[in-house]
Amino acid sequence: MLLARYFLSVGGVLLALLFVADAVVPKVPAAATDSNDLGTDKAVIRIHTDRKWPEPVVFDTSVEAVVPPPAPVADAPAKTRVREAFAQLVAPEPKKPEAKPQRKRKIARNRVAPPIIQVAQQPRFGFFNTW
Repeated sequence: MLLARYFLSVGGVLLALLFVADAVVPKVPAAATDSNDLGTDKAVIRIHTDRKWPEPVVFDTSVEAVVPPPAPVADAPAKTRVREAFAQLVAPEPKKPEAKPQRKRKIARNRVAPPIIQVAQQPRFGFFNTW
């Protein structure tokens, strides 16, 4: 009951302060709140920039891509021919390492929990808990 009396008294004081502040603070003139006032300029402000975005890039996928023919290897110098030979060389597949036998895994034993002891608690009285 003490808590309810506190909220009623503090709420009443705050409500009274609200009424006092409404009476003391000057009101806004009615002309400023009138929406039909023709004396003020209420034009729409539009902001434009002089910068232009780049043109969009359009890829024409209906035409097939032109692939240039490969350069003849006979006219190339010796270093280039050796490089081309190495480029065409197929590398042998690497040997896979032998699989190691897996060790047998140990599984932990289940532990038995100690028995739960129930203790009686004193009943709590009142609205608040007292420790």
